[in-house]
Amino acid sequence: MIRRILLPVLILLSFFLRPAVAADPFEHGWQLDPVASSITFLSVKKDTVAETSQFAALSGQITESGVAQIVVALDSVDTKIDLRNVRMRFLFFETFTFPEATVTAVLDPGQLQDLPQLRRKVITVPITLNLHGVSVDMSPEVAVTLLDNDRVNISTLNPVILQLKDFNLMGGREKLQEAANVTITPLGIVNLNLTFDRTAPGTPVLAAATATTGASAALETSGDFSREACLGRFDILSRSRSVNFAPGTSRLDQRSTSFLDSLFDIVSRCPDMVIEVGGHTDDKGSAAANKRLSQKRAASVVRYLSAKGVDNARLKPVGFGEDLPLVPNTSAENRAKNRRIAFKAQN
Repeated sequence: MIRRILLPVLILLSFFLRPAVAADPFEHGWQLDPVASSITFLSVKKDTVAETSQFAALSGQITESGVAQIVVALDSVDTKIDLRNVRMRFLFFETFTFPEATVTAVLDPGQLQDLPQLRRKVITVPITLNLHGVSVDMSPEVAVTLLDNDRVNISTLNPVILQLKDFNLMGGREKLQEAANVTITPLGIVNLNLTFDRTAPGTPVLAAATATTGASAALETSGDFSREACLGRFDILSRSRSVNFAPGTSRLDQRSTSFLDSLFDIVSRCPDMVIEVGGHTDDKGSAAANKRLSQKRAASVVRYLSAKGVDNARLKPVGFGEDLPLVPNTSAENRAKNRRIAFKAQN
């Protein structure tokens, strides 16, 4: 009698007390939790001064087939200082042309079959990083931690070292060095700490789209800028050297329009200021011809901004020709620096 009573009870207890079995690691797919995730990078200036920055806007997903993608909004670079963020956007990352960086990978399910039992596992993951228009393959070690059956963390075991030359970022480094008057080590040291939540059964996988995290100070605010913010931005824009023309003409290069669209946004948000648009050339050709060319180029920029809606009275084109070089016209590299459009707020 006792045995007949206890046996069903023991069977029932064994069912409730047996260890929970985690679902297939990729079942239903995973969506990045941007608030619990971070991508940070460390840069070194003056050989010994290290600075850590991050990005305020990330998105990402892992599909049921194990295809992973992370999207980084580069405009959300967060150095904790407003004008330093602007320098990073316009001079280094050139976000007006390259607004996003992406990390893609195909996870091998065989590597993660025992994750439900181990809970944490270190694996090597081949990834492709697309940054500044360049794709580079690498294979970092990452720690995959199953926080619970519906939440997983993936983090780099060791920092990922990126050589700036591999991503055509040496020119941006040079502009940053000129703007800040410091030397910058030509590499970045990156750490990823990414947390994903399993999506509910039947939920469609969301397209990768920017999701803002708590570092909202990094994102450009809406509304008008202060006078200080305007002056700082025009100084930085003048260092960009991103307004280009067909050789020997005042015809805007098509690649300049994305930069000028960003310039339009800033000019529009400094409504009380008159902006001097200064054209500058190198010393090739006669001084008189260079003066005329620089005036025509400045006028081309003014026409573009006026066509977008800036009051023409707020824009003053000036041609300086070869009179105000940034550096001596002693090399092709220096002459390229002297051929530029500069922006100056007058009041």
